[in-house]
Parts: sequence; structure tokens; C-alpha cells
Amino acid sequence: MTVYRTFRFHAARFLPNLKDEHICKKIHGHTFNLTVYISGPIKNPEGFVIDFFDVDKIVNKKILPLIDHKLLNDIENLSNPTSEYLIKWIWNNLINEFTGLEKLKLSEDHGTGIIYKGE
Repeated sequence: MTVYRTFRFHAARFLPNLKDEHICKKIHGHTFNLTVYISGPIKNPEGFVIDFFDVDKIVNKKILPLIDHKLLNDIENLSNPTSEYLIKWIWNNLINEFTGLEKLKLSEDHGTGIIYKGE
């Protein structure tokens, strides 16, 4: 069974490796949605795959304080913070925190996003 929890954060960035005429080379902001998917069996006696409270504690400690309302380019290992690199950075900071982390989904806006399974 897979459970998921979605978080929202706001961050600014610029993508320095783009051509000068590309709009995203300039500093701009996004409201991001991050969804964490965790798979496993239902554990008894609680009846959860994982308690959402525990998911919240980890993401609210390990991820959101580092990226919410921040300039992503200033974060170590995110000098070129495309959504692809950002989701890999999030994965690397979560993989040891969750047994059964299946995938992450990161969207910048409705209709655009990245799904990452730790490849």
C-alpha cells in the first residue's frame, strides 16, 4: 500500500546555466508542491503504513526550513536549482529518514512537475 502527503513551500531561484534571453535566468519565485509517497504494509496495532504525523515531523525538520522562503541558489549543492536537481536534493535528504520511500513529486505550477524514484 502507498500513502502520500503533500507539502507546499515558496522559494526563489535563478537558473544560471540558461541563455541570457531565457526568462528563468533572472531571479523569480515559485509556489512548489512536494508530495512524498511511502509504501509498505499496514502496521498493527496502529493500522498505519506510516503515521502522517511522523511524515510531517521529518519533512518539517529536514526539508522545509532549508528551502521555504529561501533563495535556492544559496543552498549547498543547489547552485543550479532546476526542479530536477531540487527533487534529487530533497530525495537525498529524505532517503535515510523513511523506510519505504517510493517516490517524490515536485510541481512548480499546475500542469508541470517532476516525479523522482531515486534513479
